[in-house]
Amino acid sequence: MKAIVNVFLKNGVLDSQGKAVHHALSSHGFESVKDVRVGKQIIIEMNETDSATAKEKVAHMCEELLANTVIEDYEIEIQA
Repeated sequence: MKAIVNVFLKNGVLDSQGKAVHHALSSHGFESVKDVRVGKQIIIEMNETDSATAKEKVAHMCEELLANTVIEDYEIEIQA
């Protein structure tokens, strides 16, 4: 089973990396870009057979280690 975790800054938290990318895109002529937010994706291969159990375990991993829940949110996708 595979878990895909997308971690991104919460709304209202300054995304300096996103601002830098936005500026670079604008200077390369991509004027239609309104905003850029940068995050990270973590792919975890698991020895689980139950999707609900896998999601619960990955959520615990996110809360403990993978995401800084003070400033970041995360989404979990489980693939069989």
